[in-house]
Amino acid sequence: MLYDKKIAILGVGKLGEALVSGLARRADVERANLIGSVARQSSLTRVDLRLGIPVTTDNAAAVAGRDIVILAVKPQNMTAVLESIAPAVSAAQLFISVAASVSTSYIEDRLPFPAAVIRVMPNTPALLNEGMSVLCAGRRATPEHQRLAEEIFSAVGRTAFLEEKLMDAVTGLSGSGPAYIYVVLEALSEAGVKLGIPRDISTLLAAQTMLGAAKLALETGQHPALLKDSVTTPAGCTVDGLLELEEGKLRVTLIKAVVRAAERARELVNG
Repeated sequence: MLYDKKIAILGVGKLGEALVSGLARRADVERANLIGSVARQSSLTRVDLRLGIPVTTDNAAAVAGRDIVILAVKPQNMTAVLESIAPAVSAAQLFISVAASVSTSYIEDRLPFPAAVIRVMPNTPALLNEGMSVLCAGRRATPEHQRLAEEIFSAVGRTAFLEEKLMDAVTGLSGSGPAYIYVVLEALSEAGVKLGIPRDISTLLAAQTMLGAAKLALETGQHPALLKDSVTTPAGCTVDGLLELEEGKLRVTLIKAVVRAAERARELVNG
């Protein structure tokens, strides 16, 4: 579906670069159909050489004649960017925003034509094509628009669609989630160091264990509790470790962290 689509990526930062690289690897996407924009003149040559696509500092020029416009800009810059592209916008374009806490209606209300808008909450593992991107459709986004957006973000990981009212919860879970995982990863690595394992090996053991456990959960589809039980033998080592986690309230602390991050996302939306 993306073969003949001309795509502009406004804001070629880390996520923008990941999207360009992911799209360029697809057989149905021609690199010549991609264009990016950056905020600073000093970034032009660097991004152009790295990605091999045209790059400009003129957002309106990047948008003109494009089928799909990806708004990979910071939330605080969204209003200015929408104003800058207004002269080049057409009613047939699909707009995809990855700006956290910016609603589809906010974008719809600031475009000069009734437009199709899709909002996406990705996360940082998209930089390695292992991201989790949650999408929601605006009022005018058709099933075809949704399929196009899903194809784009499947280039950098897995995708799922939810109602927009759940996007703050998504921000708290998968958007902020990598940070929580890194805290757990760091703690596991430190435990290994305390027990005498060299730091580099300890971090490798912890990271690969987390990666393998996540893959088992995804590929088997089993409930995490069942997977946990499969590692836990009666009167064994693991059950004693789990008891320490329960006494330390790890489970409830993680739940509270996700809920609080979601509440903060909602506060940012409401000003």
